[in-house]
Amino acid sequence: MQDFYPSRGEKEEIINRVDKTVYSSISAGEYSLDNISRKEYEERGFIVFPNLFTQEETKEMLKELEYMASNTQLAKNEEFIQEPDSNKIRTIFNQHLFSTLFDKISKEPRVLDKVKQLLGSDVYIHHSRINIKPAYKGKSFPWHSDFETWHCEDGLPRCRCLTAWIMLTDNTEFNGPLYVIPKSHKKYVSCKGKTPQNNYKKSLKKQEYGVPSVNAIKEFTKDSQLVGVYGKAGTLVIHDGNTMHGSPDNISPYSRTNAFFVYNSIENKPAKPFAAKTSRADFLCLKDFTPLKSE
Repeated sequence: MQDFYPSRGEKEEIINRVDKTVYSSISAGEYSLDNISRKEYEERGFIVFPNLFTQEETKEMLKELEYMASNTQLAKNEEFIQEPDSNKIRTIFNQHLFSTLFDKISKEPRVLDKVKQLLGSDVYIHHSRINIKPAYKGKSFPWHSDFETWHCEDGLPRCRCLTAWIMLTDNTEFNGPLYVIPKSHKKYVSCKGKTPQNNYKKSLKKQEYGVPSVNAIKEFTKDSQLVGVYGKAGTLVIHDGNTMHGSPDNISPYSRTNAFFVYNSIENKPAKPFAAKTSRADFLCLKDFTPLKSE
């Protein structure tokens, strides 16, 4: 299979994206994007929907998260990732497989109608995750494109994927919010460095491969600027799989928690990894390609 996005070589390069960002202008349901929102997403690589979920809904999701995080039996699963320097939960992967509530949220038409329209097809979940940044202790994530890892280590052939995520707590400028670079999705950073065996075991706690250099980030910010994605609990954000993003430490006294769902087109199923000897663990690259239906 042709590799349209080579990476993990001897040198870093910035190359043009070859895939669309928006695959369809046709409505996929009641909650599809209008022309203005669709163009905003296509141009900037992300879009924010304040108050899409009610406070009652986010409180219910937080309560469900608290149950999962405090369940010692569940915490033994490899989907539960701890902070690099403590036993605090950093990430729970595939919350939709552990919880009927999050499974329902993953098929919520307020989200799914938008996703299916943007990707122009039926979709499935590549993986989901909840990222938790505890007050005063939550650690940063370096600048990266998710698709670079999903392509190199999971084998997604094309960038026909995106992440839809819900703020379960307020995201402020102080509690480790997501930073993005608008328009960065239009270029692809072919990163330097050979992928180590079982790289995911370290990268889930501290990512070192597939991370662009400071020079690449400077290049992206010549015609754009860094943007913090802030909002109240219940805000929905959708960002393209190739949008460059990262986040700082949480040095505030307030925790920051977000629930992410990674959607991939059923026409973009994973092949062999493009820059790794073996695929990542199954929980990072789910193989249930059954098209999702709204609930």
